[in-house]
Amino acid sequence: MALSKSKREVEEEASNNNNLGTAGEPNRNTNMPHLTDYLQLENLKTYTNPLDQNRFFHPSHGFYVSPSDVILRQIVYDLSSACGAFSDSDPRVHVAYHRAGPRKQIFFEPKNTRAAIVTCGGLCPGLNTVIRELVVGLWELYGVRQILGIQAGYRGFYSTTRNPLVLNPKMVRGWHKLGGTVLETSRGGFDLHQIVDAIQTNAFNQVYIIGGDGTMRGAVEIFDEIQRRKINVGVVGIPKTVDNDVGIIDRSFGFQTAVEMAQQAISAAHVEAESAVNGIGLVKLMGRSTGHIALHATLSSRDVDCCLIPEMEFYLEGKGGLVEFLDNRLKENGHAVLVVAEGAGQNMIPRTAAQTEERDESGNLVFLDVGSWLKTELKKWWARDHPGELFTVKYIDPTYMIRAVPANATDNLYCTLLAHSAIHGVMAGYTGFVSGPINGNYAYIPLEDVAQATNAVNTKDHKWAWVRTVTNQPDFVKS
Repeated sequence: MALSKSKREVEEEASNNNNLGTAGEPNRNTNMPHLTDYLQLENLKTYTNPLDQNRFFHPSHGFYVSPSDVILRQIVYDLSSACGAFSDSDPRVHVAYHRAGPRKQIFFEPKNTRAAIVTCGGLCPGLNTVIRELVVGLWELYGVRQILGIQAGYRGFYSTTRNPLVLNPKMVRGWHKLGGTVLETSRGGFDLHQIVDAIQTNAFNQVYIIGGDGTMRGAVEIFDEIQRRKINVGVVGIPKTVDNDVGIIDRSFGFQTAVEMAQQAISAAHVEAESAVNGIGLVKLMGRSTGHIALHATLSSRDVDCCLIPEMEFYLEGKGGLVEFLDNRLKENGHAVLVVAEGAGQNMIPRTAAQTEERDESGNLVFLDVGSWLKTELKKWWARDHPGELFTVKYIDPTYMIRAVPANATDNLYCTLLAHSAIHGVMAGYTGFVSGPINGNYAYIPLEDVAQATNAVNTKDHKWAWVRTVTNQPDFVKS
């Protein structure tokens, strides 16, 4: 049933959206984009949420999320500093995001909704689960019947050789058991005007974009162009990065599966090292700019003697260096396990002029193999300082094995919640946002905020101290 939303009703809702704090508590709420921000009200209609009539649900009081329901970004405060005046820059000012979930009224009529789903960038456990749950959620929760998968990433929108794939629950039923992405993916291929032209030509009015930080930056541009053209299209990003380097949200999907799979590589390296005379097991894990996988895998394994991540510098030779530490560990235990994130030590590896400028299709600097470099440097050290003595380095790089596996049970559940949260938000008229958990509660976050945020490991917090307690490694700070 279509309902006309009056200008006054929209203004009242907007007022609620912009006053998210409770009495006596200062707030700095996020400006959550909505279709009503740039489209004429007379051209928009609202509809009763079909969940009212859905046989799987029995909506009661509190089932639907209100515009004033929010999630606080920060939930830990020092009450001893709670007195005095608050300023806009004061960290005590609450930053709040709209709570995710179904709304009483929706802005898209299901029978006229055409949804597009695209996966971009590298592989990550859980991609197929997100696609599956978007399809099933749109179909079963809201009755949407026109759902199309864009093949081969952003370039698939305007490709003349790859038509959109028609999706339905029967087709995607077993996709969550598969690694990779059935829709296929690619890096690069971002042509803003061709993409938005294709969205208009294909009459898509909902676009679900799954990808990493580069993909999210592209999604911001798509959203901005759609606003400029004043098109009735909802855009939502679902951040995918196995490195867990997306900021604001608690974690990205696939991360827990990656940590679990990394355990197998570390265990194999430990067996190899322990079975050799003066053996070192060297494992390179994913993490271009952040070392979350290496950190969590180290804490989970307890077999790791040293963990190297991009957020910390280290050095090889001299007092307190890596070589001295490994030398002592080999004397004590006869073996050692070294875990390194791919982005660690990049400034220490010699590069040619061409390698300094080399970029991948996403525009990222091409990293050199820190694992191979470390293996070479360790062998040089041993040959120099321990000539004639037995020594071996077993190097394991499980990157593509980890990326390609299906999501584990925890990530599968997480992917479902991400997908359904995204659907509820778009149907409610929100656009240019990301769905994700903040402090365990699902929220809607402006795309631009997520595209600009980072999630670096804090090497001064308790978790990194825990790593050093487990490994007994040096802090690599030269005195």
